[in-house]
Amino acid sequence: MKKILAQALLAATLISAGAVNAQDQGQAQATAKATFAGGCFWCVESDFDKVPGVLSTTSGYIGGTVANPTYEQVSGKGTGHAEAVEIVFDPAKVSYAQLLEKFWRTIDPTTVDRQFCDAGSPYRTAIFAQDDAQLATARASLAALEKSKPFKEPVVTRIERAGAFYPAEDYHQDYYKKNPVRYSYYRQSCGRDARLQQLWGPAR
Repeated sequence: MKKILAQALLAATLISAGAVNAQDQGQAQATAKATFAGGCFWCVESDFDKVPGVLSTTSGYIGGTVANPTYEQVSGKGTGHAEAVEIVFDPAKVSYAQLLEKFWRTIDPTTVDRQFCDAGSPYRTAIFAQDDAQLATARASLAALEKSKPFKEPVVTRIERAGAFYPAEDYHQDYYKKNPVRYSYYRQSCGRDARLQQLWGPAR
């Protein structure tokens, strides 16, 4: 009798563990990542935090040759990294294609190694695809933009596979929330929104 009870208890434990594991896998599959470089990562964070279905945004560095770079190294233009934001989103609420559409309208895709008042390779625009599906979607989005764009200049934003992403220092995370006055002054004085309206028309 004790042996039967022990076997039953073991079976119940295994079933419970399997259910928890399946639940964890389901939760893991319920989110996805997107990585965009759009100039100053403070601004990219601010723009994407407003998108329904975006769960979190992290400012960081991607596309370079040095592991765990500092802001000083990246801004010194010696590591090859771009300022970027890693976005965790719920695909059931917002698709990767919709995030791409948002991305285009929050950047100036016509300038090489520059966004608004920030110049240099760390401020280039790029889409860093996480997998083949994102790569294909990004290329299709670019092709559609090149047909429908409301401006004459060519699109120079790059599309490439994502490599290592390194989160930026804590003081850069949620900068627009921690320092709203400084952030607003920077964004306005940099001419970001004025240029975006010139390129894309009124925000929507």
